[in-house]
Amino acid sequence: MDMNGKVALVTGAGSGIGRSTAAAFAAAGAAVVVADVDTDGAAGTVEAITSDGGTATEVECDVTDETAVRAAVAAAVDTYGGLDYACNNAGIEGHPASVVDLDAAEFRRVLDVNVMGVFFGMKHEIPAMLERGGGVVVNISSTAGYRGYPSMSPYVASKHAVAGMTKTVALEYATEGIRVLSVHPAAIETPMISRAMAENPDLAASMEEMHPIGRVGQPREIADVVVFLCSDGASFMTGSQIVVDGGALSHG
Repeated sequence: MDMNGKVALVTGAGSGIGRSTAAAFAAAGAAVVVADVDTDGAAGTVEAITSDGGTATEVECDVTDETAVRAAVAAAVDTYGGLDYACNNAGIEGHPASVVDLDAAEFRRVLDVNVMGVFFGMKHEIPAMLERGGGVVVNISSTAGYRGYPSMSPYVASKHAVAGMTKTVALEYATEGIRVLSVHPAAIETPMISRAMAENPDLAASMEEMHPIGRVGQPREIADVVVFLCSDGASFMTGSQIVVDGGALSHG
């Protein structure tokens, strides 16, 4: 996939799926804005990309802060001349608890990152893409955007919301050259999954069993799908929910 001359923005790009996605965009030739609240992580991603001959710059970005998201998009425009692709990946899992034991502030915290972060992203990314004549937004949801998981109601609610927003915004801009899609991973070997397993030993024991393919996924396996969706090879796809789950949802 030739993305030379294109510009991509990836949120939550300091580690995990976001870091791999930023690297995959750069490997395809795009200039990449690496956005993360973790500035050390973002700098590490940029260093990895530039050491491989790619082009990238980091910006500090708390996706719950609309001003910060607007500034990240502006950095893409000011630094590289525009914005063609965006991957709204930043997200948190929250602390496991039943709905009865769950603190309302914790519920809001998860929705602020996972839902408002995606909302702010699309709100400011799409106008920049329209200036270029079109573009592609890929929002990272989860298999939790399809089904429930006990003790994870804020996360599940947020990922269903991402899927719903994606389909709606895809319809709003389908005739204006903007494609909007969601990707729904199962368990991927990232810091988020490591934290979840540390908090829930039962989850760690069953993690591989939940995937008929026999293992958890790797971040690059999601990154490659994101980059494909942004390519001309996916030009007839918008509003789609792409499951990348090792067979987990088929398993039941």
